Amino acid sequence: MTTAAPIETDALVIGAGPVGLFAVFELGLLELNAQVVDALPHAGGQCAELYPDKPIYDIPGLPATTGRELVDRLVQQAAPFKPGLHLGQLLATLQRNPDGRWLAGTDQGTQFLARVVVIAAGAGAFLPRSIALDGLERHLGRQITYRLDDAATLAGRQVLIVGDEDVALEQAIALAEAPAAQRPARITLIHRREAFRAAAGTLARFQTLRQQGALHFVAGQPAALVEADDGRLQALRLMPPTGEAIDLPCDQLLIRMGLSPRLGPIHDWGLALERKQLVVDTARYQTAEPGLYAVGDIVTYPGKRKLLLSGFHEATLAAFAAAAHVRPGEPVHLQYTTTSPRLHALLGVAHPPR
Repeated sequence: MTTAAPIETDALVIGAGPVGLFAVFELGLLELNAQVVDALPHAGGQCAELYPDKPIYDIPGLPATTGRELVDRLVQQAAPFKPGLHLGQLLATLQRNPDGRWLAGTDQGTQFLARVVVIAAGAGAFLPRSIALDGLERHLGRQITYRLDDAATLAGRQVLIVGDEDVALEQAIALAEAPAAQRPARITLIHRREAFRAAAGTLARFQTLRQQGALHFVAGQPAALVEADDGRLQALRLMPPTGEAIDLPCDQLLIRMGLSPRLGPIHDWGLALERKQLVVDTARYQTAEPGLYAVGDIVTYPGKRKLLLSGFHEATLAAFAAAAHVRPGEPVHLQYTTTSPRLHALLGVAHPPR
């Protein structure tokens, strides 16, 4: 654990999903700098984790996009404001300081001192579902991952995928259909039984590729990691439904079992909850605590709809309220990015021609 001094910031945003990222942008337009914490090791939340390549049709101005493309656009949009991203960290503590600021700490020991806090945590902290195997932590981030950022790194390798839902089958299909030069030597999906919780089209494509020998399936329960003398992961020991244990050669193990939402420490912060959602007002999206705002799927109010569009609206109003809280007594002017030289300067764009 680190003992470094807290990172001081105007705003601490809890959650790096689409709504949290847009909150960073809106805060930046109001000249509030932000630090962002998320339990996942990458930005995008469940949008990037659960449906990175599935089409999304209800984002204004984008007739069709994907989770990955939307997150990339939001990261790019927030980039001029240089938010600090603290990924793979769960915010564990949150308390008000005597000076009115919020002192927050993560499970990795990072601390923040923020004038306002915006909770954009979706249904809580989304953490990857995992498997209980001795020694798994030693290989995490190297030969065992919950996410694949560059499929080309698996070319010519023995790849095992654990899971039975769309996310696992789609991962296997994507690898099997990769260009020949980037394709793994062997792709094997593993689940305790040959029954899948996937869309009919995904399952049909998976079975076709399996019949063609482009990928494989083995039923069984992961029992142990088999390591080589140098400590590298060499195989995964599997217990089939019947018969003796078998060792499947493994260069890379992808655990694709989806995410598990956990309300986690939010439950212990003394905030008003209704069915595990935070209660807010709809003028400022503030909780009962001044300077503590909440937006997105984590909040509830009469008429609430769990849509990204709603979350973007909530983040905008929360940002204006946060600016008024940080600069009491000063007017918070509404400016337009089409015409405001000040906003153009903040965004680093040239003034459009008159």
